[in-house]
Amino acid sequence: MRMRPILPADWSAWRAPSPLGGRRPDRSDLEHALRSDLGRDDVLPYPTDEQSAGMLQLLMVGINPSPWTSAVNAPFARPGNRFWPSLHLADLTGRLVDASRGLIPEDERMLAELGLGITNLVERPTARAAELAAAELREGASRLVERVQVLLPNAVAVLGITAFRAAFELPRAQLGEQDVSVIGRWPTDVPLWVVPNPSGLNAHETTASLAEKWRHAMAASTARPPYPGEMW
Repeated sequence: MRMRPILPADWSAWRAPSPLGGRRPDRSDLEHALRSDLGRDDVLPYPTDEQSAGMLQLLMVGINPSPWTSAVNAPFARPGNRFWPSLHLADLTGRLVDASRGLIPEDERMLAELGLGITNLVERPTARAAELAAAELREGASRLVERVQVLLPNAVAVLGITAFRAAFELPRAQLGEQDVSVIGRWPTDVPLWVVPNPSGLNAHETTASLAEKWRHAMAASTARPPYPGEMW
């Protein structure tokens, strides 16, 4: 099993704090977030992919930010989203993260130490993922492949089968581990999983069922051999 990243003593959270100063967004904040077209900072140990290369146990890829997420600059921040509760139930995080007011530095350090990274296929915020154009998703998939070539995480998990099918032009893809040989330029030794969208709108899943799928994806991330020069 690959060891968790060892962060230097002077490591500090680099992501921008919530512009709302620790409060939850109101309607005007959400409307402004939509109009701004601004996404959110990725969750990585360091600001660039090159700096974070080889430090990720699992890279989790959302579809695109919600207005709430964009407003507070924190992933899966909207109350009712089951992302953080399912991660905690699956024992991927040591405590339950409340991102509704933004991520606190202690949460960011915990995620960095655990080797958990979070990004999106598309940066543009929308109220619903269905508002994204197919071309946006395909462009996001191409960017993700390029980033995975640099980051070299132990495994990648995309959240949402419908968006995954459109992004990678694989209409028959199913939840679970994917055949990466059909995805051009994907590193063949980086497992790729698709897990269900954790949005509260997904009535087919519960926090418990999502947690079980996270356990499978995390198990894949501990199974592959190290890359040359990686920390173990």
